[in-house]
Amino acid sequence: MRAAAVKYGGVRERVSSQMSRAQALRLKNLAEEAYQPEQYANDLTLDEAARHIDALKAEIELADQF
Repeated sequence: MRAAAVKYGGVRERVSSQMSRAQALRLKNLAEEAYQPEQYANDLTLDEAARHIDALKAEIELADQF
């Protein structure tokens, strides 16, 4: 069991890398602005949240060009 936790990322590593409160707020605001509330989830990691934020920012910037 321990080997599987190490191989697939244990709970400790997942908890320590959860998105920050600031990321959560930014992501929620951007998701609402882009009319994509499904992009927000409470259980994202720092990296996942950063990717969602970047994608939403790019999408909003593209939409603003029209």
